[in-house]
Amino acid sequence: MRKLITLIICILIPLSLGAWAGIVTSSNIATWYNTLNKPSFNPPNWLFAPVWTSLYVLMGISFYLVWTEKKVKDKKTAISVAIIQLLLNTLWSFLFFHFHNIFFALADILILWGFILSMIISYFSINRTAAIIQIPYLAWVTFATLLNAAYLYLNF
Repeated sequence: MRKLITLIICILIPLSLGAWAGIVTSSNIATWYNTLNKPSFNPPNWLFAPVWTSLYVLMGISFYLVWTEKKVKDKKTAISVAIIQLLLNTLWSFLFFHFHNIFFALADILILWGFILSMIISYFSINRTAAIIQIPYLAWVTFATLLNAAYLYLNF
């Protein structure tokens, strides 16, 4: 029962931060975001919520797998990197949607990308499954980085 509660908490943390970011995001979709020039490869708005929800669940599962590993040399580092990337992930929504600052959002997502890669690498030595299930997250953030750069290019 304790493991199940730990798993639920590990999943709820990224989901909660994602929900908070989602509130900021959704309140700016109909207003500011819809005024932006968008690239031809911009996905439909409805796609973002299910993709991010899935990625947040996978983040929580990965974090749980690393957190519950028996004493491992680099576990504290991996956990620290995971927390930092989650904070950078949340910050992006505020920079982009709340402050409407596409440039600083791009800077944030580039740093975020590096932390996601670092998280995957650090997870790999602790729990390979935890690392592998973060690859879709890295792929999506790679795509989101291209979108962010395109928004900057097309709107400034």
